[in-house]
Amino acid sequence: MNGSVEASKQFKVGDHIGWQQPGANNTEVYTQWATSKRFHVGDSLCDCRNILSTAAFEYQNDSVLVVEKWDYYHCNINKPISSFDDGNTVINLDRPGLFYFISGVPDHCKKSQKLMIQVMGLHQRAESSPGIPNTPEVGLAPGPHPSSSGIVVTVTLTSVFLALILTVVTM
Repeated sequence: MNGSVEASKQFKVGDHIGWQQPGANNTEVYTQWATSKRFHVGDSLCDCRNILSTAAFEYQNDSVLVVEKWDYYHCNINKPISSFDDGNTVINLDRPGLFYFISGVPDHCKKSQKLMIQVMGLHQRAESSPGIPNTPEVGLAPGPHPSSSGIVVTVTLTSVFLALILTVVTM
């Protein structure tokens, strides 16, 4: 099997809405945005005004916190893994698994300015099998990657499917 890796992608967080406190009638904007995308190791998140720009998470009078699961669900801004408030932040998705982001502005998270994404393994590009035209080869996902806590994270199709079901059920 000669599955080759595709180029990484840059995503504009929230598309045209960007990274801001959602309006009262649009509280599910970041959940809907995340479920409409497929994220892979090597991709990056941005809130770029110009999608071709390498700048990311452009915002004003706000911040981006990378947090643990508990802090995400409880909107706890006191113990972030990483904190950014420079108005121009790139988040590289460097491992498979769940990533949790919240606004560092008090009460913005409680008003739904938070984002949870599931990151898959590296992009795999389908290629034709020798002798059989237009038959894509099945690429193997990379082996498990250690997380920042030292625990090995393995993402399977079943776990991704279950995570998506749980996300939909909890909405």
